[in-house]
Amino acid sequence: MTPMRTERILVVDDEERLRSTVVSYLRQEGYQVEEAATGEDAVVKALDKRPDLVLLDVRLPGIDGFEVLQQLRRSSDVYVIMLTARADETDRLIGLEGGADDYVTKPFSPRELVARVRTVLRRKGPAGSNDDEVLRFEGLVLNLVRREIVVDEIPIEATALEFDLLAALAGSPGRVFSRRQLIERIWGWDFFGDERIVDTHISNLRKALGDSTDHGRFVGTVRGVGYKFVGSRS
Repeated sequence: MTPMRTERILVVDDEERLRSTVVSYLRQEGYQVEEAATGEDAVVKALDKRPDLVLLDVRLPGIDGFEVLQQLRRSSDVYVIMLTARADETDRLIGLEGGADDYVTKPFSPRELVARVRTVLRRKGPAGSNDDEVLRFEGLVLNLVRREIVVDEIPIEATALEFDLLAALAGSPGRVFSRRQLIERIWGWDFFGDERIVDTHISNLRKALGDSTDHGRFVGTVRGVGYKFVGSRS
């Protein structure tokens, strides 16, 4: 018997057969699962149940998946995997730029979807606090356990994945990471999506840090290679 997991997942899709199949596979893996068929219901359940991850279809009756994502991001850094049609690259880009952590294209294998869920949830950090788990730089403080970012003494709001990216880069200042190396560290070695997803999330991270006030200076680009953290520990 598969042991019960503590992680809670909200599955949002108006296709009842697909939704039921995904819910069944996730429950077989031991996850606690809630489901919703509309955008309005998804927002209510996400705020009430506080899931660890949301599987969110783009095309929903009423408010669509993009609007649901915007509403979630106003109050939560919950992991979000968007479900999109295979041909809709624009949908995928809009979702990622809006704060989604990952996407899966339809049609998909339920087993592959469960594998992607496991990969994303592996990044979830432990609760609690430990002042030893703090990276300090000139102008930036990163608390790895509390998952807090402070820039020039101002708390910064970032998604869970953006935090993970910054932590990976800041953990080795000056080291250049390729897209593949960042994917293996954050998404997992078994990630099977497009490596360009890293570029979108790096862009989002820089915006969160505040490109307009030069806080984005912490994340440097090495052309043709990848990205690095720019700064020395204080």
